[in-house]
Amino acid sequence: MRTVSVREMGGCRGLGRIWGGWRRGPGVHAAPEAAGFGTEAGHQLRRRGSSKRSGPLGDQAFPGLLQLENLSREGLVDVLRAAVVDRKGPLVTLNKPPGLPVTGKPGELTLFSVLPELSQSLGLRDRELQVVQASGKETSGLVLLSSCPQTASRLQKFFIHSRRAQRPTATYCAVTDGVPASPEGHIQVALKLEHTDGVDLVIPVKSPSRKDFQEGVKRTLSHFHVVARGAGCALVQLQPLTVFPSQLQVHMVLQLCPVLGDHTYSACVGTVLGQRFLLPAKSTKPQRQVLDEALLRRLHLTPAQAAQLPLHLHLHCLHLPGMRLREAPMKLLAPLPPYFSRTLQCLGLHQQ
Repeated sequence: MRTVSVREMGGCRGLGRIWGGWRRGPGVHAAPEAAGFGTEAGHQLRRRGSSKRSGPLGDQAFPGLLQLENLSREGLVDVLRAAVVDRKGPLVTLNKPPGLPVTGKPGELTLFSVLPELSQSLGLRDRELQVVQASGKETSGLVLLSSCPQTASRLQKFFIHSRRAQRPTATYCAVTDGVPASPEGHIQVALKLEHTDGVDLVIPVKSPSRKDFQEGVKRTLSHFHVVARGAGCALVQLQPLTVFPSQLQVHMVLQLCPVLGDHTYSACVGTVLGQRFLLPAKSTKPQRQVLDEALLRRLHLTPAQAAQLPLHLHLHCLHLPGMRLREAPMKLLAPLPPYFSRTLQCLGLHQQ
């Protein structure tokens, strides 16, 4: 299997040893340096001497965040060009910063909306890129693009067949508020999407009926593995075997361990006398995640800063088939965002 090296990615050396598939028992190291999104963006991300925002990417509390409201179309193309971590044949792989939607309404600034300009910027001429695989808006990490429709179709079929065979192709890393009771296992639950108070929310469904499935309820499945723990938090590998909006966030809430920076579903976890419990998802409105004082001190954050904490969910690894006959499978890796690495350092989440 071919692994994209850290030098190819332009990222932090320590991240080259992270997670090649947790079923084989790899270790994890907290990154000693900030991992950039490429040469140009990485230069912007490393400006931490001032508390003022340094352009469209980053501020002192959360280095590496994309300030989409400050970006023009040309600026976003520059950020995405700097975020390229691998190019092989028609495939282009990006390390997407969080906060960038892949698609959206007409006129909105999204990854999809600037694909023509990005294609031209990368010298692809009339071969326009299309999205094959991507992380969600608030999730950072790998985005797989292809300038060849046939290659894109082949890879999409590969992902579909892998899910049917329950073979994981994607590995996410997450920092959770709380430590799962079991060091590893799987989470299986039926989910549905509901429009409540103008917001689309994912709701777990107990004992779904045939009618529920006909009305859009889906069975979902994820594997998880706790890699490191400290300060009441955990570094967790997640491998989804199904595809559903916010699946991994909801699955971790069901473990009473919401993802750090989850300002939508973390409100479903209540605490009384130090004991956690689930609140009814239907009647619990989304709200900013509330962290206890001890955790805020470890993260060196004020409550106001914690209310802006980005989602610590990163699509770190994708497994792909060889692009040609007899070619070895590929493993694409994306370095962690700088704010994610900072959190690992603050919490002391090192290899165990």
